[in-house]
Amino acid sequence: MGALRVASAALVLATLGIVYGLNAAGGDPRVAHTFGYFTNLTNLLASLVMLAAGLATLRGRPSGTPLTTARAAAASCLIIVGLVYNLIVPGTGTAPPWASVILHAAFPMLVLLDWLLVADRPRLPWRTLWWVLPYPLAWLAVTLLRGATEGWVPYGFLVPSRGAPAIAWTSAGLVAALLAAAALVWAGQRIPHRARLVG
Repeated sequence: MGALRVASAALVLATLGIVYGLNAAGGDPRVAHTFGYFTNLTNLLASLVMLAAGLATLRGRPSGTPLTTARAAAASCLIIVGLVYNLIVPGTGTAPPWASVILHAAFPMLVLLDWLLVADRPRLPWRTLWWVLPYPLAWLAVTLLRGATEGWVPYGFLVPSRGAPAIAWTSAGLVAALLAAAALVWAGQRIPHRARLVG
């Protein structure tokens, strides 16, 4: 399991590197644009969390509470990545189709299954669920600020010309969806008969 976690993280990091390289070759070398997308930034952070979990597993160490919380938040955010892309805005974006499959489907599914099926961590109490919010809210705030000051946003539903009320409602809906995803992730810890860790 540790090797699979490390390998999946390495695959995602390589994929993101290629996506950035393609964007730069296409005339947009700004890192802030490639990683201004919630998909790309979330996959980057989640892959680093998965890498840390994989290395801990290979060393025979279970995930501690901070790493477990990061894993839960990453899984919750990746659920939103998968749902928004596959149900709301399918086929959009500039990444090659194979990269989209990895970033929007394969890796989010692997992270979620890893969370649900492998019991190598402490159980998080419900009161810690709010830890899923700081990163997405910070991303949203920075994105809206960039839209107002630079005129660039990664997604059409955040374009300033839609008006503040429409953006506020959309943002509230996404936050509500994130909290629902987090509730499923936290509840997933309580599934009985999960597999024991195999290094």
